[in-house]
Amino acid sequence: MSIHRRRFVAAMGAGAVASTAVCSAIGGGSGQSSGSDDDRPGVAGEELTLTTTTSTYDTGLLDEVHPGFEDMYGVTVDAVAQGTGAALESARNGDADVVMVHARGLEDEFLREGYGINRRDLMFNDFVIVGPEDDPAGIEGADSATEALAAIADAEASFVSRGDGSGTHTKELDLWESADADPSGDWYQETGTGMGEALNNATQQGAYTLSDRGTFIAQRSEVDLAILVQGPIEDGPEALANPYGIMAVNPGEHDNANYDLAMAYIGWITSPGVQDAISEYEVNGEQLFFPEAVAEDPNFQQYVPEGWSGDSSDE
Repeated sequence: MSIHRRRFVAAMGAGAVASTAVCSAIGGGSGQSSGSDDDRPGVAGEELTLTTTTSTYDTGLLDEVHPGFEDMYGVTVDAVAQGTGAALESARNGDADVVMVHARGLEDEFLREGYGINRRDLMFNDFVIVGPEDDPAGIEGADSATEALAAIADAEASFVSRGDGSGTHTKELDLWESADADPSGDWYQETGTGMGEALNNATQQGAYTLSDRGTFIAQRSEVDLAILVQGPIEDGPEALANPYGIMAVNPGEHDNANYDLAMAYIGWITSPGVQDAISEYEVNGEQLFFPEAVAEDPNFQQYVPEGWSGDSSDE
């Protein structure tokens, strides 16, 4: 996926039309209230459980946009912040209605297993490698994320890993593997925490870490770290791209899943109005997320696991 700075495009692709149609059929497709309580759809009074990443939760984005959905449908959204792996596992166990995560490989596995359906691309930002300003491993401005990590390993410079099975941790492990580097030893610490705590630990130890841009921007004033290797939003390596997806939990696997409300939520959050709100959400004057659901050239492979062809002869 090619990522670059771009203005929000209001033109709707066919996939966006389909999701907006679901939303409209249940009770309207904008971010505004659909009218009086008597006019609200049949899901009024219900609760939607969303398992999502700490990187979306900690930035405040969901607190900003969710009131529009809750007011429109007369429902509440319980956003449970976990690493991507834990968020998907909660859904596997029947403890979620809809999932918002950022590790396409793990999402594909979830879909193939039959636990998730109706996946949509939602938004993106990117990962950045941050660390102390004195940069003991000399990685600042590197054109390659893997070369930067290899330099950190060679220097045995302190590195803090989330170590929690999250999308960020999954990306980090992929980068270490690509760098043919072994992240082990006293210089490498796994915290088992969310992104915010990992950034705090890196500050305390004068260490490097991999962060999604959104959480780093949201917490920049509270940590003593600098972006040393940019992601593709600032013309850095494409390997640091960070796309987010959303999908409903399959009611065929868990009959307690609130499928109607989950699909209303997916239609709402991928609609033009809410995608615009995501585009406009800023912290300290900086944009945290870039909309992906509404596009001039929709990618229909977003709906199915990577490599899936639908040809039964391949089975």
